[in-house]
Amino acid sequence: MSQFVGLNGFGRLDSARREHGRPPPVGLCGAGGMVFTALLVVAFSSSRAPADIAIETVHVANPGNSPDTRHELPGYGAVGYAYDMGKYELTMGQYAAFLNAVAGVDTYGLYSFSMNGGGDSWGGGIFRHGSTTRTYSVTPGYENRPVSYVSFGDALRFANWMHNGQPTGAQGPTTTEDGSYFLNGATSLAALLAVTRKPGATWAIPSENEWYKTAYHKNDGATDNYWEYPTSSDSMTSDMANTESTFLHPLIVGSYAYPSAYGTFDQAGNVNEWNESVIEGLYRGVRGGAFNNDDYTSAAGNRYSLDPTLERSNLGFRIAMVPEPGSLIMAAVAALAVPKRRKKRHGISRR
Repeated sequence: MSQFVGLNGFGRLDSARREHGRPPPVGLCGAGGMVFTALLVVAFSSSRAPADIAIETVHVANPGNSPDTRHELPGYGAVGYAYDMGKYELTMGQYAAFLNAVAGVDTYGLYSFSMNGGGDSWGGGIFRHGSTTRTYSVTPGYENRPVSYVSFGDALRFANWMHNGQPTGAQGPTTTEDGSYFLNGATSLAALLAVTRKPGATWAIPSENEWYKTAYHKNDGATDNYWEYPTSSDSMTSDMANTESTFLHPLIVGSYAYPSAYGTFDQAGNVNEWNESVIEGLYRGVRGGAFNNDDYTSAAGNRYSLDPTLERSNLGFRIAMVPEPGSLIMAAVAALAVPKRRKKRHGISRR
C-alpha cells in the first residue's frame, strides 16, 4: 500500500524529525510502495553566491542501548548519546552547492567527471563549467537523487564544510581542511586511514555504530532489539528499497515508504554509504544496499569495506549531527542525579 510522507499537516511519517535550515520535503503519493519526494533545493547561478542548504535529520534517542550481537561479537549499534542522523542520503543538489562554494579551484578533487552520468545508464548528474574559476550545475530533475562517485575524503570535506557553516572560498583550513576532521590536504590511502573525528565535531560521517543503530535498532528504549533490515523488518523484497530493480540507477531520495524505526530512508538501497570505521588497517567501512546490489546486501550481518580513495557509481554517504563534548558532560551529570534501580567480508558487488 502506498504511504504519504510529507510536512507537518500533510501526513508526516516520522515523529522525531529535526530540521536544520530550510523546511523539509513534501511527499507525493506513488505506486508500489514508493513515495516520490520533492525536496527543496538550491538554485544555482554562475555567481557562486554563498551556499544555503538544509540537511533534514531525524533524532536518534535511546542512549546507552546495547549492541546487536546476533552476527558478530562484540556487536554493533551501541551508542551512549543521542544524535541526529541525515534522513536522506546526500543529494546531487546539495553536493553541487558545496562545489559552487569551495571548488572554483578544485584543489583536492572534490568533483569527478563521472558525476555527470555520461558513462552510466541514467545519463544525467553534476556538470562542471569554465576552465579557471569553475561553476557547477545539476541536470534538471536530478537534484534530489543521491550523489555518487564520492570518495571517503570527499565526504569528510563536506562534513567539515557543514561544521564551518557552509563558507565560500578556496579549499583550506576554514572551509574543507579542518573542522570536524583535520585533513590538511589528506588524499592518499594512508592519510585518509589516519583521519579521526575531532572532539567538538558537529557534522560528521556516521561512525559504524551510529549508522547501524539508526538503520536496525527498533527504537524501543535502551534495548538490544534490532531488525535485520533498515526497513523496520526482518525480511525485504524488491518493492521496499531501490536494490536490484528494473530502474538500474539511483532514484530520488525517499522514494520508498519503508523507513528505519528512527525515520531514515534508503539505508537499504539507492547507494552504499561510507562510515568512519577502519577495517584491518586498510579500508574504510561501508554499509547499506544500492540500486545494483541484491536485497541481502543491506542485511545487518553484512559488513563491507573499501579503499577510502575509491569513487563508484553506487557509493555515496549521509551525514550526522553529533553532540559536542560539553553537552555530553551535562547529560552525564543529569543522569547521575537520577536514582537508579538495581537490575538483576571486503568489498561490495562491483557492477
